[in-house]
Amino acid sequence: MRVFNIKFRKGFLSTKKIKYILALLLAFSIPLTVLAINKMLNYEKIQKNIAIAGIQIGGLSKSEAVTKLNQSIEVNPTIDLTIDKQSFTIPTSELGLNYNFQASVEQASAFTNPSLVENIANMFSTEKAISYFPLVYSLDENALNQYTSVIAGQVSTKPINPTISLTGNEVSVSSGSPGNDLTSEELVKLIDEHIKFAKGENITTTTRFIDPTLTDEQLKQARVRGQKMATKSATIKSDDTDFVIANEDLLKLMNPKGGFYNIEIDELIKAVDTTFNRDPVNAIFNFKDGKVVEFAAAKTGVAVNDVKLKNELLTALTQLENSDDAAIDLELPAEITQPKITTQEVNNLGIKELIGKGESNFHHSIPSRIHNVALASSQFNGVLIPPGTVFSFNDVLGDVSSYTGYKQAYVIRDGKTVLGDGGGVCQVSTTMFRAILNAGLPIVERQAHSYRVTYYEEGYPPGIDATVYAPTTDLKFKNDTPGYILVQTITDLDNLHLTFELYGTSDGRIASITTPIVTSVTPPLEDLYIDDPTLPAGKIQQIDWKAWGAKVNFKYTVTRDGETLQSKIFYSNYQPWQAKFLRGTGPI
Repeated sequence: MRVFNIKFRKGFLSTKKIKYILALLLAFSIPLTVLAINKMLNYEKIQKNIAIAGIQIGGLSKSEAVTKLNQSIEVNPTIDLTIDKQSFTIPTSELGLNYNFQASVEQASAFTNPSLVENIANMFSTEKAISYFPLVYSLDENALNQYTSVIAGQVSTKPINPTISLTGNEVSVSSGSPGNDLTSEELVKLIDEHIKFAKGENITTTTRFIDPTLTDEQLKQARVRGQKMATKSATIKSDDTDFVIANEDLLKLMNPKGGFYNIEIDELIKAVDTTFNRDPVNAIFNFKDGKVVEFAAAKTGVAVNDVKLKNELLTALTQLENSDDAAIDLELPAEITQPKITTQEVNNLGIKELIGKGESNFHHSIPSRIHNVALASSQFNGVLIPPGTVFSFNDVLGDVSSYTGYKQAYVIRDGKTVLGDGGGVCQVSTTMFRAILNAGLPIVERQAHSYRVTYYEEGYPPGIDATVYAPTTDLKFKNDTPGYILVQTITDLDNLHLTFELYGTSDGRIASITTPIVTSVTPPLEDLYIDDPTLPAGKIQQIDWKAWGAKVNFKYTVTRDGETLQSKIFYSNYQPWQAKFLRGTGPI
């Protein structure tokens, strides 16, 4: 066996050096030993200087921490908000708000395991930073979104962009007006922060100020541009039809600050898409128990190339503005395909073609109203109306209540705007009313709303609406065509757009309505404040919103081969609607 003989150089480990090394080892071993003992003594204890929603739980066991949170924190009965000096209250009972203290402690504990170096440093530190963690909670997100959607709509004022317009032959430029904005999503974030840190104070925030207005110099320049474009037009051409952009529409596209509005161009392209776009559809027609369960009319397919159209349109508009040309034409960039099976080949009920169509938008609707619109419109999809019969909207709609799946949204009832089952059903009756008018069918019963509703004047003039409320108020029409009428509904939940289509046999009738005449325009009544002892003194809560009053009428005419089949004037008497507020008089 080999023996190693290791010799140290004389003086390599002097007594002084050995003492120095031993001192270093001792310096490191003492805190490690203390740390180990501390770990043993505080087994399963939460690290010190840990707080959840401001409540110190450091040094406690998990069960002790849960007990402490349970004793220190409770769910506030309301969430109170002040936005631009307006007050709002959300009852937490209607949100189903609950705290999960066990999960809150587990979450905080999972992120509080410091490193060895940090542990040693903490032992000798006199000031230790506190780590704050949120509470874990649960609530009904749909209910919260309904509240924040309503509140955001009340506090926001949409800014008006400057525009160039044409009235008669006179070009005018509007400098626009400022507005303010606060989204439902922003409110949800504020409320989330408020809840998870158990903040008891009032949530106070403001809306964003937005100012797109023009300077005096920009006004002058915009007027010159508008006068040059006021005599021009552009046309998008296809094999089937032409999409004409008249001079007044060209002016709407122009950005008074220079160039063209990107959003307005996109909206125009959407209109082009609505006019031309469609997939090729083979005819399908199946019905069971008197109702069509599957239907598709034969249609040629058209797909507009939006990107190419936008680029070509911007180039053409710029060229038109900077030249002496009075008009410019564009070829629609699209592909067209033909169906393989026609509608006539698949049914024998006389349903051959589209005879009427109605549309409406329901942007800015709260989630419950969107749900109700989709549910109500689905009741009409596939309905067959025999020739010679009178159709009742209420009969087909059936019961409207929570028992049949409807949710609470705002409805007009007894002269008030209140939350009630089925808010949004009148969106469906209004859209069907427009389809009936377009088809030239005789309308037996129709009632206008009590006041003007914003939803029904998006893309349509005032007065083209119809309200229903069983059993007293209905929408009825007669099928006086030679064949059956098939009702088809399309609810676009992405774009919040509703379409009613009526298919049947065209007998050559042509329907038209005059531009509605608006008279007796009256401003909303002064805001009404109602003392409410159930609210604390100083609390104001809005329960109704203002609208301008007006009388509206339009003439509905249906002709065929020069003969007048129908001539009727529809009247709408919209009351001025006052905003109403509850004013608290109870104890604070």
